[in-house]
Amino acid sequence: MRTRIYYRGPDALVSDDQFVWHPHSAPQVFAISDLRNVGLVQAPSRIRPYAPALAAGALAAAGAGWTLLPDPAIYVLVFLGLAVPGVAMLWREPGRWELHAQYRGTAVVLYSSADARVFNQVSRALRRAMEDTRRTPWGYGLAAA
Repeated sequence: MRTRIYYRGPDALVSDDQFVWHPHSAPQVFAISDLRNVGLVQAPSRIRPYAPALAAGALAAAGAGWTLLPDPAIYVLVFLGLAVPGVAMLWREPGRWELHAQYRGTAVVLYSSADARVFNQVSRALRRAMEDTRRTPWGYGLAAA
């Protein structure tokens, strides 16, 4: 019997019997027949790890420049010194979309992507693979996703 491929991309592969995710570490392989309760989750955006350090450095520079205020150029530096930390603290990583599921009794993250288009392609391919598996006479009795 030939394996049907529903999606093949640089970071994921969905076939009729396997879901493979290639994150930055080793590939994670999941058997379609062992997946239960698959759901989509939008992970919130978060502050970039270096933003607080950038903000602290800008505040320190502004504080050091405060003693030199008679020079008009310092006013600009003080303004930037106060504006940069505010922007840095708001500088967030984009939100990510994730596929969560139960795999052999354990909660797992099947897939994660910040690209909504690719995420939707992968999740639709997985849905189709699971639906097609249920249609076969030897189906696996998957729970509705």
